[in-house]
Amino acid sequence: MTQASSSKKVSPLPRPTRRLLCLGIESSANKLGAGIISHTPTGTGKAALVTVLSNVRHTYITPPGEGFLPSDTARHHREWATRVVKEAVRKAGVRISDLDCIAFTKGPGMGTPLQVGALTARTLSLLHGIPLVGVNHCVGHIEMGRHITHSSNPIVLYVSGGNTQVIAYSQQRYRIFGETLDIAIGNCLDRFARVISLRNDPSPGYNIEQEAKKGKRLVSLPYGTKGMDVMLAGILRQIELYTEDARYRGWDALATVQDGDDVITPHDLCFSLQETTFAMLVEITERAMAHVGARDVLIVGGVGCNERLQEMMGIMASERGGRVFATDESFCIDNGIMIAQAGLLAFRMGQTTPVEKTGVTQRFRTDAVHVAWRA
Repeated sequence: MTQASSSKKVSPLPRPTRRLLCLGIESSANKLGAGIISHTPTGTGKAALVTVLSNVRHTYITPPGEGFLPSDTARHHREWATRVVKEAVRKAGVRISDLDCIAFTKGPGMGTPLQVGALTARTLSLLHGIPLVGVNHCVGHIEMGRHITHSSNPIVLYVSGGNTQVIAYSQQRYRIFGETLDIAIGNCLDRFARVISLRNDPSPGYNIEQEAKKGKRLVSLPYGTKGMDVMLAGILRQIELYTEDARYRGWDALATVQDGDDVITPHDLCFSLQETTFAMLVEITERAMAHVGARDVLIVGGVGCNERLQEMMGIMASERGGRVFATDESFCIDNGIMIAQAGLLAFRMGQTTPVEKTGVTQRFRTDAVHVAWRA
């Protein structure tokens, strides 16, 4: 479906007759988020006015060289759930009883952290008699990205620690045109950050981005595109091997490196990993654009904050007469407000989740969701 044809259709989403409020709870990985959003009638007959009232997040951060285990992450979420939700309600200036629905991440994600978010949502629902809406994490990213950037019908590149997908909308589904066949791009970056002992604060991917700016040498890495899909595990293994190369100089040896020395530095490896993997992502995104006749790209997910990825995608899109849309870290990185946005859209279509069906799933495909609120 092209952008031109989709813009002619009338949205099935009913206009609200009063202000609607939704609390969203996100807990699929190491970010615990809670946010409250409102949809208010405009009085002009146009779409509802969407307002972010609060967006609170707390991150479980591990020491350098370590990842985050599901059990430890869930423990962090349990310890912070009450505080994060209370802060979201306080900042929004509302009461729990004012909420029309509570949305939570049903999946995909890490099992035990997901369960903490679902349990928090169920508890609030039962205590206050508020309907629940289970939300697909990926759809939450897409809907918040669409709202913030005002992009109408772009190709979506969803890149995060657990997912790498190229998506196009058609007939009330977000169709997956291409994806990773092994590990996600965010997982690839995070694991390499552990290999070279980069800090996890604020995030491994952000620290790789900063170190890559100092890189001067592009090392050879396998280029793993398979049609519309990508493979990243082999690239990760190859770049790990460079740290065992005789030419490699670690952090503590960088002071001895002179211009012109035949050496490989951590900066070079960060630079090379980004350039190679991002080129692959740009390639498969362009193929999807050509297939559906789209001009614009929306990048969502935590890796979407990376300015080099945005720059490379922007070059490609401009050559096709299009644009790139992206959000800042408050919406790119996992957050509760994206779950609230997707949940309230579903709620306005009459979709709710009975308590007995609020179990979570680690594997919840983006294309399994009926996107009833879009034409």
